[in-house]
Amino acid sequence: MTHYVMVAGAWLGGWAWDEVAEELRRDGHTVHPVTLSGLAEKRAVPVGRQTHVHDIVDEVERLGLTDVVLVGHSYAGIPVGQAAERIGDRLAHVVFVDSSVPADGESFLSAWPSGRAGVEAAIAEHDGFWPAPTASQCAAEGLTDAEIPRFVDGATPHPGVTLADPAVLTRPLGELPATYVKCLLDGPEPDDDVVELLKSDRWRLVELESGHWPMFSRPRELARILAEVPLAS
Repeated sequence: MTHYVMVAGAWLGGWAWDEVAEELRRDGHTVHPVTLSGLAEKRAVPVGRQTHVHDIVDEVERLGLTDVVLVGHSYAGIPVGQAAERIGDRLAHVVFVDSSVPADGESFLSAWPSGRAGVEAAIAEHDGFWPAPTASQCAAEGLTDAEIPRFVDGATPHPGVTLADPAVLTRPLGELPATYVKCLLDGPEPDDDVVELLKSDRWRLVELESGHWPMFSRPRELARILAEVPLAS
């Protein structure tokens, strides 16, 4: 049986996957949404180096899961990519949903030079947390008038220390069996580092007509993509 372990991006908890999880479970899959430390119902949990990677690995090991499809959205691609390497033979596939991808020694912020200064300033102004987007900042992402308040009301400030946490990889990321889901309303092409990884014969690209948060805007279509990923034998 395939087990989906899904991690949403910055500001979001496991609740963000509710509609996608419902679709997958309806088709007989098991789904384990993960809330990372410092967010949502785990907002009070302290966060340090590699905490989010450990959150994911510990969940897989605690549940004794095998044949795992790890799913990381946006920021969560950084810890998910590291966790995919660490769970070894338990991994069947890793899916990066419009996400950052880890590079050894690089953090979410260091891989985003054009936006780094603004994010660091916002973190400094908000007691070490990256404030969640406002409704107006979500307006161009294909969300409906009902989906935007659901996102904004559920989002919590993101612990800034995780955004500057350098990734630790012991082998090339291109060796993992992976799918990259590119949300086209957020830009027509993947970033350069993803383009390089897609040259691997173990990586594949899937395009989705959606904004950056397809778990809200296109949950059924995203669930179908996840259900159809090729599993490592």
